[in-house]
Amino acid sequence: MPRQHASISQNEHINPSQPRFAVIAANHNRVPSLDPHQRRIWDYVSRSPLHSLWDLQGISLRIVAARTWKNFLADNLLGRAAELGFYFLFALFPTLFCASSLLGLAARSAFSVYDKLLHYLAFVIPHAAMGIVIATFNETTAAATSGKLTFGIVAALWSASVGFSAIQDSLNTVYKVTETRSYFHARLSAIGVTIVLAILVSVTLASMLASDFFAKLARDRISHHLLASAAVMVTRSLGWIIVVALVTLFFAIIYYWAPDVKKNCWRWLTPGSAVGIVVWVLASVGFRIYLHFFNNFSVTYGSLGAVIILLTWFYITGLTLLLGAEINSQIEAAAAEKRLLDEHPAPLPTITPATY
Repeated sequence: MPRQHASISQNEHINPSQPRFAVIAANHNRVPSLDPHQRRIWDYVSRSPLHSLWDLQGISLRIVAARTWKNFLADNLLGRAAELGFYFLFALFPTLFCASSLLGLAARSAFSVYDKLLHYLAFVIPHAAMGIVIATFNETTAAATSGKLTFGIVAALWSASVGFSAIQDSLNTVYKVTETRSYFHARLSAIGVTIVLAILVSVTLASMLASDFFAKLARDRISHHLLASAAVMVTRSLGWIIVVALVTLFFAIIYYWAPDVKKNCWRWLTPGSAVGIVVWVLASVGFRIYLHFFNNFSVTYGSLGAVIILLTWFYITGLTLLLGAEINSQIEAAAAEKRLLDEHPAPLPTITPATY
């Protein structure tokens, strides 16, 4: 879907009389300073995205890894992941409030179903942090009334969208593009994608619940032991395949809608999302193992320990999300540089791992 970008003069100067905070606000979404060669490459990436990122077009993995590492640090993704972690935490509880309001008005039994769904998050969220999530969900659901419905939906959607808005800003930095959408356009887009992602997460958790339900049903109804075991294995395997597909779709939606590039290209699975998902799962499991053996958060932070654990897990989530985006962008940038080198061999330098 093409998007038109407003041009920005590279000769703009700052008025010395202009307040410092105004200068910071005006340049918050500006593209980092790039030389003409770099600007040409990233403009090419924005206008002519690759249909598949798995075809490296002769570019070695060493070059992609070197570019990714250098730009990962240059784009300050460690700091931006901390920003995403805060906004994810900020968006979590308004989302639960909205869900509890709707569930409480629809049917009281629906609350117990969603409560069971939330427990499946324990596969990735540490146990201590899950306690906060469940406790908050219980409190907001118990307090849900019809008077809170309208305000709850509007406030929750608006607050929850700040998480995706932060992702938009971060991926614009990764792809070296300027945010040209108006504030309300960008926020409405963030709200729409947030709703889609919330539904996607609910469907993912529901597929895990359904997998357990049918596995239990097969175990109880099939008398033959081997057939029952085979049915349980097939059911659980199918459930996890669906979960992996939905998580892949989750990453694909974010990578498609977040950056304000001139032309989007839908990709179901990319090298960045594959690495991001694997690293996210391993990091989440590793974090849980660490907390099991060396949990000193409660000693250091007292009653805030569980909140810090949840915030740390959100930081890990944001970091892996940005890592995947950086890998994708550097594959595209390396391919764009190679294509421009083929078209104009004289002016352009040879690709090296140290580029950028």
